[in-house]
This record gives sequence, C-alpha cells and structure tokens, in this order.
Amino acid sequence: MSHATDVVVTGLGATTPLGGDVPSTWAAALAGESGARTFDNDWAETYGLPVTFAATIKVAPQDVLPRPELKKMDPSAQYAVIAAREAWADAGSPEVDGDRLGAVVSSGIGGIWTMLDGWDTLREKGARRMLPMTVPMLMPNSPVAFVSLDLGARAGAHALVSACASGAEAIGYGVEMIRSGRADVVVAGGTEAPIHPMPIGAFAASRTLSQRNDDPTAASRPYDVDRDGFVVGEGAGVVVLESAAHAAARGARVYARIAGVGLSADGYHITSPEPSGDGQIRAMRSALADAGIAHRDIVHVNAHATSTVVGDLIEARSIRGVLGDDADHVALSATKSMTGHLLGGAGALETVFTILALHDRQAPPTINVAQPDPELVLDLVRDKPRTLPDGQIAAINNSFGFGGHNVALVVTSA
Repeated sequence: MSHATDVVVTGLGATTPLGGDVPSTWAAALAGESGARTFDNDWAETYGLPVTFAATIKVAPQDVLPRPELKKMDPSAQYAVIAAREAWADAGSPEVDGDRLGAVVSSGIGGIWTMLDGWDTLREKGARRMLPMTVPMLMPNSPVAFVSLDLGARAGAHALVSACASGAEAIGYGVEMIRSGRADVVVAGGTEAPIHPMPIGAFAASRTLSQRNDDPTAASRPYDVDRDGFVVGEGAGVVVLESAAHAAARGARVYARIAGVGLSADGYHITSPEPSGDGQIRAMRSALADAGIAHRDIVHVNAHATSTVVGDLIEARSIRGVLGDDADHVALSATKSMTGHLLGGAGALETVFTILALHDRQAPPTINVAQPDPELVLDLVRDKPRTLPDGQIAAINNSFGFGGHNVALVVTSA
C-alpha cells in the first residue's frame, strides 16, 4: 500500500535496565549484557515473594530529574519524560507549532507505585495525609500528560492501553495521527514502572515469571528448552515521528521509516495467546500489506518472545506462517533476554532496537540460549550481533499483550 504521507523516525530516547539513554542501552544490548538483578531490599522476606529479582532501571530518575519534578510524577511518568526529552533533543528539538505536535505515550499498568503508596498512607495515617497530586500521578495517562506539557504538544495527547502491546500500539497510533493530517510531528512510546512487591507477587501467582533466583542474569532465556517464564523489567522507550516532508524541510537526520502498522485481537483468552497464532499472523500480514512490503524484503524480526514455555513457539510458528520460506533469511532477535519484559514499555523499546538494527545494520543478540528448542523453526541470533544486508531492508517488531492484543510494526531503512 502506498501512503500519501510517509512517516519517518528522527529521534530516539530510552531509559532502561541496560542504560540511562539510547547509546548506552544499545551498546549494552549489542554486547549481550543482562539488566536482571537481585533485589536490594527485604521484599522476599517481608512478603514471601517467590521471585527475588527483576530487570531494574540502570540509572535512577533521581540522578536525572530535579527534585521538584520527581515529587509530582510517578516513576512511570519520570521514565517517560526522561526518554521523551532525549528523543526530542536527538531529533534536533524541531520547531513545530504546538497545534501540529502530538504525543502518544502508553503504559500497561500506570502509576501503580502512587496508587499503592496512597492506599498505605490512607490506611496508616488517614485521608488528611494524602498527597494532593495522587490522582494526576496514578492515572494511566499521566506519563503522556507530562510529556505533552513538557513539549507543548496540543494536537492530541493519547494513552492507549493494551497491556504488553501498549508501547507498540502507541507508535502505531502516532503514525496514524501523521497520516491522517492531525499532526506533523508526534512523540510516541511506552513506559512502565512495575517493580513493586505487589505486581511481582501477582505475576508470580499467575506462574508467568521465571524463578531462577540463583542466576538472575540467565533467567530470561527465550526459545531455550529450559525457559521458565519472563523477567519483569522497567523503563521507557520513545521515538519522534515526523512526516517525511516535515523532516526533509528542516534537514533532519532520518533513522528509518515506520512503514506498516498491523493490529488484531485474539478474542480467545484473557492471558493465553490463541494456540494457532491466528491473531498474530493477521497482525503481521496487515502490517506488511500496509507497508507494501514483500516477504523477501524482511531481513530481521524483533520478536515479542518473553521466555514463556508456550508463547515463544506460538510466535515463532506465526512468523514462519506469515513469511513462509522467506523466513529462512530472517535474523530473529529476542531482546527481552537482556532487558527483561518492560510490559507497556516493551514494544516501544523494541521498536527503538528494530530501528537501530536497520540503521546500524546490526541485529542484536539473544542471550542465555544454551539449548535452542528443537521446535524453533527460525534462525535465532545468539550471543553476538549479526550484520544485516546492505541496501533497502525491512524488519518486523512484534508486541502481544494480555487480553489478546496483537501489534506488528514494519520498519524500513532510511
């Protein structure tokens, strides 16, 4: 499909378990580092948590943001603002009328630290001691609200919530804002700050978390025969999207193009993916059709691949189902092996990785795969980056979320 308005990426921002910005995060990913760490607290003893580690943020917001800002934002918004400011500066701080500037920053859970701290304050000290900013800090649209305030984005500020697909869906919505003529520039991405004992305990109760407490850095192992669940991560990823015409008019550096957006829903189960992968296949096919890209043009896939026993192989079969024999020349990466699973921030961070993979012609590695599952029918990039071909190339980034949400983005080289 040919679009009247091409959408390009001119800025990247992130704060993650691997680094406090995009360059450090990307360098760590290419080096195959893990962001998983044992908790430096007494949560396991106090609450009986069966999981004692997570992929925690590498650079604390307190080291980046001034105290007055920190006090009015939940960590989920802090991460988003840090990433958005980096992305905006990376794009050259474009001059754009605020009425033509949009923001779409999603979170799967929202301000859960604020909500649970507020409940503790109410129970222990009473209503008079609650913070006046509690509601603006806990609402799921708080991160995008702060980003839009920071940048003066008035074309629209949106927070699409689709669990672990939220960040990718936000980028897809940003693309549509530009295509439809609502905006010339959109700051889009996802954020999550879920590393609190309640979500950790809840995920553990659902039997979706790895319990490899004795070796956290090896716990996230997508496609390995010994995978036993995902590792919770935190942080944010943000991109600056622009119409190609707007970027060209100001001489902006272009990383890549978001060429296709594909969305679907399983309508099957609240947490389990549909076993045949039908919804995932429909999302990928829609994204390819939207981009007007042939299967043979896809050289790289950044997989959702959380390291769960069932989900990894459903996605792998779905990718093979969409690409057929052309899947044989696709370099598959599962970067959650390093970052952990950023939930609502995952799809956005992995879009940043997909963009950089094409820009730098380097597919990042998947770590911790000592024994690949014999049912994996794809070419997995293991331990070291792989050089991608020259010329015009394309990649898919997949994101799937509880509730049956499926998002596929097709990225093409600049």
